[in-house]
Amino acid sequence: MIKVSSIKQYMYCPLKLYHQNHIDTKENKDYRLIIEIKKLKIDIQDLIEKNMRKIKKDMTISEIESILSENIDSYIKSTATSIKSMNLNLESSQINEIIDNTYFKIKTMALRVKQSMTILDKHAYEIIDMFFPNCMYSFLIKNTSLGIIGMCDKIEIIDGEYYPILLKSGKPPLKGVWNQDAIELVSNAILIEEEFNTDVYVGFVDYEKIGDRRPVIMNVELRKSYFDILREVKEIINNKKLPKTKINLKKCEKCKYKDICDKNE
Repeated sequence: MIKVSSIKQYMYCPLKLYHQNHIDTKENKDYRLIIEIKKLKIDIQDLIEKNMRKIKKDMTISEIESILSENIDSYIKSTATSIKSMNLNLESSQINEIIDNTYFKIKTMALRVKQSMTILDKHAYEIIDMFFPNCMYSFLIKNTSLGIIGMCDKIEIIDGEYYPILLKSGKPPLKGVWNQDAIELVSNAILIEEEFNTDVYVGFVDYEKIGDRRPVIMNVELRKSYFDILREVKEIINNKKLPKTKINLKKCEKCKYKDICDKNE
């Protein structure tokens, strides 16, 4: 089975994917760290949703912020300690970034919640579905016919329609989404279609650093690009095909395989 994470790695650098599968036999701690950070963000989302149920329509914005923030800071710090105990390299800068992004999100949400309660004349628990639609987090799906398996960050279900959501902490492009994010999203969409016997026409990338959600249309061109990449990934992993790639000095300098990678290839 080909993992969606392998497709993501191919999009970053095909040679790195080759080395990880045919040279490096050690457990990939970087991948484990990414998974743990995503779990933490999902737990934070659940805490904010729980806190929102306590908000009343006559509260001020500062009161709303205070309630949405309850237990957030202590939970982040205690979870960070647990992650470090797994011998994963979680840096202080990463923890601070998670805290900063969370409180930025809370400030933005407090304004939206207050505005919605004022317009609709309802308490927060009565309109919570506007902010937290029915969804599934970290949903593992396997497609045996295609031979792929992946973990969907989030699947929102609205009026019977399924929407794959990617959660990204990095900076987005000025317009649209990064190509690698679009490919990962369409991979999740195809898994969802098989799993739930449905059609997925659009997905979203949540760039959490700026609190922006951007749509991706699951059109024919994007799907064709995905299957072309999937074939290449299978060739690299299953048939040990050595891929050619363009040199990116910024990426290469930080790569742990830089001493064994044939940069002339």
